[in-house]
Amino acid sequence: MGIKSFLASRKKTKKATATPNTPIKVSDYMTTNLITFRSDQRVEQVIDAIIKYRISGGPVINEKNELIGVISEGDCIKQISESRYYNMPMDKDATVEKHMVKNVETIDGNMNIFDAANKFLESKRRRFPIVENGKLVGQISQKDILKAALALKGQNWK
Repeated sequence: MGIKSFLASRKKTKKATATPNTPIKVSDYMTTNLITFRSDQRVEQVIDAIIKYRISGGPVINEKNELIGVISEGDCIKQISESRYYNMPMDKDATVEKHMVKNVETIDGNMNIFDAANKFLESKRRRFPIVENGKLVGQISQKDILKAALALKGQNWK
């Protein structure tokens, strides 16, 4: 009786590589079900939504679903800070329009996810809205970039 090998036969494995079907575009990882705000909403309502939905801010849209600004936790804190500085109660008429950032930098949904990651590093922003044909279609956040990186882990890309 001969000596039997205790090692099982080894199968040749293919190296994982990114294929044309591998999702690596921003639109593949962006959030499309967004919490949005209107310019005539009160800042207090935004604060409630930020706490309730555990978000750090959101896009401000008009009635045509066009992006007109972004409001964040920081914008809300500025409003609170200003009222406290003057030892006054928070202004009940403080609207989103008065406190939102109007000059909003957007990102293309067809951009490569790794180029988007670099854009986050350069801009120091936490989120970028995605607009197509003038309408808000989604938003990509730093957390979405991290999810994409984990999903593509172990693959080679160019």
